[in-house]
Formats: sequence, structure tokens, C-alpha cells
Amino acid sequence: MRQAQRFFVSSALLAVPVLAWQAAAPPPASTTQSTAPAPPASLAERSDFDMVTKRIDDVLWFTRLADIADVDKIEYTSSPPAHAGNPKAPGAVNPLIIHAYTFIPKNLDRTKKQPLITFAHQGVHANFDTSDLHVMRELLEQGYSVIACDYRGSTGYGLGFFQQIDYGGREIDDVFNSSGWMLERYPFLDSHRVDMVGWSHGGFITLMNIMEHPSTYAVAYAGVPVSDLVARMGYEPEAYRQLYSAPYHIGKSVRDDIEEYRRRSPVNHVKDLQTPLLIHANTNDEDVNYLEVEHLIQALKAEGKKFEYKVYENAPGGHYFNRTDTKLARESRAEVYRFLAGYLHPDHPVK
Repeated sequence: MRQAQRFFVSSALLAVPVLAWQAAAPPPASTTQSTAPAPPASLAERSDFDMVTKRIDDVLWFTRLADIADVDKIEYTSSPPAHAGNPKAPGAVNPLIIHAYTFIPKNLDRTKKQPLITFAHQGVHANFDTSDLHVMRELLEQGYSVIACDYRGSTGYGLGFFQQIDYGGREIDDVFNSSGWMLERYPFLDSHRVDMVGWSHGGFITLMNIMEHPSTYAVAYAGVPVSDLVARMGYEPEAYRQLYSAPYHIGKSVRDDIEEYRRRSPVNHVKDLQTPLLIHANTNDEDVNYLEVEHLIQALKAEGKKFEYKVYENAPGGHYFNRTDTKLARESRAEVYRFLAGYLHPDHPVK
């Protein structure tokens, strides 16, 4: 067993009594000073707990994909922090260290060039976890190598990293730089066959990446993507809006600085699209209201952009309709894989 795996397993074993205590104990009173939605514990306590659960989840990546992939967890550097409290403090403007997971199929022919998937995890203040394990397995079976980073603001790395979030800003750099690291590290990967894939906030990051770096990606898929922050702030509750106006976040409400929210919205950058793109949406999405994706589709059409999209009518599963294990979900993902394969040409494409 590799040293990294021994470390993750030891951490998981040590965490078991902590999880039991958390399950038995009543939730602490929420803080009244935080501007974010009140979690069941203070933000600092929640961040500590997230670090424990993250290490447990990491074990599953190594164990459950060991039969099909060489799995690793690596660190690389990205853009400096967007919110340097004291820019003159030692290390304040140092490049931020980002953690990422790499997956390479065990049976991959490394004597020839191979495609790369850059995967952006879902969720604002979430992380890359094993809820996406079935998707990773499907990608690996087709012959794709994958890198998936926990960009700044992700959970599982402590409160300091949590508060490094730069929504629609340098988090985009973090994901972009992950593919650069992979191409530099593995010479058998083809820089002309790099893809971006993401759902929800990951779909948002996918859209922003291909619009900011149009010559980098051969193709992209955005599932139920956050697309219009101004519209989103209009239908989300006040507690959600307060998360974005927190000092360590965007720092202002949409009423105070609507242009900043527009700048961070894919719908306002559609003129820069050059990458072949497939978009999926669901009319009964309870998280990303369909109106956001509709605005995006209309804006792309107005710019005369070539892209593909499919809107599912009241598909079971709502926001997660094609990430479950239903027949519809599997068929929808197969549609995604066939679209990607047309540009990436993996060794074992979905038929």
C-alpha cells in the first residue's frame, strides 16, 4: 500500500470516534456573528469536521477505483489569494496551494497521445467527493485520464482555505492550472484533446473556463450550470444572498454592485465562446432555476454561437437528474460521452 493510502486509512480510523461523537451530540448553537447561512455548528467547528470527513472520503477514492485506475492526490500552485488581508505580510501574495485528484486508467496505452478530462466539482463551498465516483468510473472505462481539483473555497482544508473563495474569479484559474499541471507531468497526454466537464457550480466553472481560455479546450459539457448570478440572487433566499456579500466572498450585495455580479456570470461572456459545447438543463431543477440556463441559451443564440443543448421536461431527480443511477440518467450521461468522444477520440468510446 502506498504511503499516501496508509496515511488516509490511519486518518479514517482515528476519525471514527469523532464521527460517533458528532452523531450523538446535539448541534451547537449557531453563531449570530456570521454573515453566512448558519450551519449546525460555528463555521470554524464545521470546517474542522469537514477536514475529518474529507480524509475519510479520500480513502474511498483509492480503494473503490483501485481495480481500474492509478489514483493519486497531488498539490500544485495557482494564482495568489484574491483577498490578502495584509498584502505586505510575509507570503501574503504567494501562489495558493491547490489539492487535486488524478486518475489514469491502468490499461491505458501510454505509447501514444491520450485525451484528458478536466473535472470541476459541484457546489459553492463543497468539494470533490465520492458522490461522483460512478462518473469517474465511466470516464476511466472509456480511456480518459482525469484531474479534479478542490479549487479555493472548497471544504475539507480548513477555515482559511474556505475563506479564500473567489467566485467566478481565481477559482477559474485553479481549475485551468490543474490541466496545465497534468499536461506537464504526463507527456502521453494530448494538449489538443483536453476537455472540461462540470455540473451545477462545476458547470459554471466550465463555462467561465472555456470563455476565458477559448483555445485551450477541445470540447466541454456543462450540466445544469449556474449561468446568471444576477437572476440567481433574485430567486434565492436572503440567507443565500448573504453568503455572497460576506467580506471574504464577493463582499457586496447585487444591489450594491450589480456590475460585479454580471462580470462573474457566464451569460455576460458568451461572445467569447469558441469551444464546442453541450448544455443540459431540467425544467424542474430545484437548485439552478431553469430561467438561468434559458438566459444563457438565448444569449448564445443572439451571438450566433454554435452549440448543442437539451432541456429535459420535469425529469425525475431535479437538479441531479442525470447524476443518479436511473435508466434516464445513464442514457443522458451516455449522450454526453458520445458528444465528447466526437472530439476527444478515447480508446473505448461509448457506443
